[in-house]
Amino acid sequence: MAARAAAGGMMLPRAVTFVTGNAKKLEEVKAILGNSIPLKSLKLDLPELQGEPEEISKEKARLAAIQVNGPVIVEDTCLCFNALKGLPGPYIKWFLQKLGHEGLNNLLMAYEDKSAYALCVFSFSLGPGAEPLTFSGKTPGKIVPARGPTDFGWDPIFQPDGYDQTYAEMPKEEKNKISHRYRALASLKSHFAEAGYVFSDTM
Repeated sequence: MAARAAAGGMMLPRAVTFVTGNAKKLEEVKAILGNSIPLKSLKLDLPELQGEPEEISKEKARLAAIQVNGPVIVEDTCLCFNALKGLPGPYIKWFLQKLGHEGLNNLLMAYEDKSAYALCVFSFSLGPGAEPLTFSGKTPGKIVPARGPTDFGWDPIFQPDGYDQTYAEMPKEEKNKISHRYRALASLKSHFAEAGYVFSDTM
């Protein structure tokens, strides 16, 4: 219903603010979206919330829309270990900072089950007071000892199902066809296409 309510050619600024301070993430999002949604990036200090991924993402979008005073997109990325019932989940950033790639592998040392899934949740808000919409994407895989470049988060330890390479080892074009981020952005793109938003040249 939310997509229908937004339909009717609503006018948006010339670019939607994507809240991130991560240059690699911005590069990947722009590569996946192409020219379908014009973006500008902005780093905001938003509180580190706790809860389920969708609720965290929605609340961040609400807070960001107030700060930006306009339409925003926020993203939350999770790495979920099935043996640990979905943890580290939305707290993966902090686990990685404290433990490193080897430490994340060690969390699963006592378990035979090394399966995991990468989850990405984008939330889009039209502005202050608007209820954010969420778009999720999930890619199943397993946790492996780090392989490949170590310059993009936990990519070196996540090997998607059906591949013998980790995210870090894969060519960017290949990763961007199957990643959790790609799947979530595909849903976001569909919403923008259905809603018929119009981007202003002057706002």
